[in-house]
Amino acid sequence: MPSLKDLKNRIESVKSTRKITKAMQMVAAAKLRRAQEAAEAGRPYSERFESVMAGLAASMGSNADGPKLLVGSGSTNCHLLIVMTSERGLCGGFNSNIAKLAKIRAGELVSEGNTVKILTVGKKGRDSLNREFGKYFVGHVDLTSMKKANYAEAEKIAADVINRFDASEFDVATIYYSEFVNVISQTPTAKQIIPANFVGSSEETVYDYEPSEEEILKELLPRAVASQIFAALLENGASEQGARMSAMDNATRNAGDMIDKLIIKYNRSRQAVITNELIEIISGAEAL
Repeated sequence: MPSLKDLKNRIESVKSTRKITKAMQMVAAAKLRRAQEAAEAGRPYSERFESVMAGLAASMGSNADGPKLLVGSGSTNCHLLIVMTSERGLCGGFNSNIAKLAKIRAGELVSEGNTVKILTVGKKGRDSLNREFGKYFVGHVDLTSMKKANYAEAEKIAADVINRFDASEFDVATIYYSEFVNVISQTPTAKQIIPANFVGSSEETVYDYEPSEEEILKELLPRAVASQIFAALLENGASEQGARMSAMDNATRNAGDMIDKLIIKYNRSRQAVITNELIEIISGAEAL
């Protein structure tokens, strides 16, 4: 049975932990507001952009001579999985859920005889995938210096991915990230970006394009890849802070419950010590 001193030290230790988790919760709440606003502000642009791109792609029909980023390489044997997570932990299941979705897909592709390559964006995804799928790693993007999601970083990632595609290193590229729903709900999502797979509803209005649709797509498709990666970074940013806020809130509550239990245990132990001392005093007095 722990001594009174041990219990008292443990109570103080848990109180210190509760202060830290409470502070982290408040910081995450402050960051969440900005990250959520950025993610929500970017959605209308992404949806409209995809709608326009879907219209352009539809107007080309099944033209096999279209841009390679749209029609693909003609094969689907080699897949690049771009796993986007955070650089830090203590955010509940945010990172593990994204990694789990990527692991399931990687396992399916390998079992089907396809070639798998993995590009990790963020330290936690790399750490999670390293044990089982480390041999499939082809690159890593360190986001330590990135304070918040920015388009310049998305362009760098997109340029690297497109260069790999042009060099015939893979046939299909899919990004894995977490879509922000609310503070307590973030949805792990997989989205194919190469060949382009625009899910937005195409425009019903018929337009005459000048120059041709193919020329416009050649110019816009690289931007579409960067735009989709940037949108994923924004969604991840909001999801990470929401998950961290929720996780730290739960940790703070659990620390409070543990402190209450330890205080009860401390009081009972203290009462037992006092009772034993009284018994010893009474027994000594009776002996006299």
